[in-house]
Amino acid sequence: MLDKKASRKRRGAKTRVRIARQEAVRLTVHRTNQNIYAQVIDASGGKVLASASSLEKDVRAKHPNGSDKAAAALVGARIAEKAKAAGVTEVAFDRAGFSYHGRVKALAEAAREGGLKF
Repeated sequence: MLDKKASRKRRGAKTRVRIARQEAVRLTVHRTNQNIYAQVIDASGGKVLASASSLEKDVRAKHPNGSDKAAAALVGARIAEKAKAAGVTEVAFDRAGFSYHGRVKALAEAAREGGLKF
């Protein structure tokens, strides 16, 4: 039987295979107990086009606790802003095996409101 971390990694790998077949730019999310991170990665998977996290100075100033939905929503808005500045408007959402709930959902919805399509 797999432990929680191995199961999450297995689910994330399946998602990445589907995204790779589409050859789409992907918005990947990683969350820890204390913070949340987002990156926009090009279709070949070799280059990060934009990144944002709850560790950034602007986010920290507004939400010192990076492990809540408000901080995740702010990170989602920042990643959408940075991705649009890099010329990316359409992405595939890679939640890396995390369930689409709570902070991951808040980040995704804020990125959509910021102008990213996925």
